[in-house]
Amino acid sequence: MIVRKGREEDATVVLELIRELAVYEKEPEAVIVTEDQLREDGFGADPLYGLFVAEVDSKVVGISLYYYRYSTWKGKCLYLEDLIVTEAHRGKGLGKALFEATLNQAKEDNCTKMNWQVLDWNTPAIGFYTSYNAELDGAWLNGSIELR
Repeated sequence: MIVRKGREEDATVVLELIRELAVYEKEPEAVIVTEDQLREDGFGADPLYGLFVAEVDSKVVGISLYYYRYSTWKGKCLYLEDLIVTEAHRGKGLGKALFEATLNQAKEDNCTKMNWQVLDWNTPAIGFYTSYNAELDGAWLNGSIELR
């Protein structure tokens, strides 16, 4: 297993993993991002996200996609948008390696905290995050407005 920074040429497999996650989360039709958007938004002049990939036998089988946000209370924070390991490779330490690479990135970038969300029915992910003594807060409701 190798964990490395994502590269532009990883966009195809990144989109495949995003689609696999959407199916797992019971929302396959919700994915509208394209490979071109992933390339431009992550590897253009002003990247909007960072990416780690996990490889097994030179094949990308997991990703950690993150970006930075700013908290008026805490300052610079890293937001873990998605941590995805393809189903066939779960339970082998890849998620842990990706999570820790992302956590280390947050520390290197002087972030005060790392945030993420997990669905309340995703008990394997909840167990994974609580193994890090993470706080899972059920008090906040998520808000969003679709613009497309």
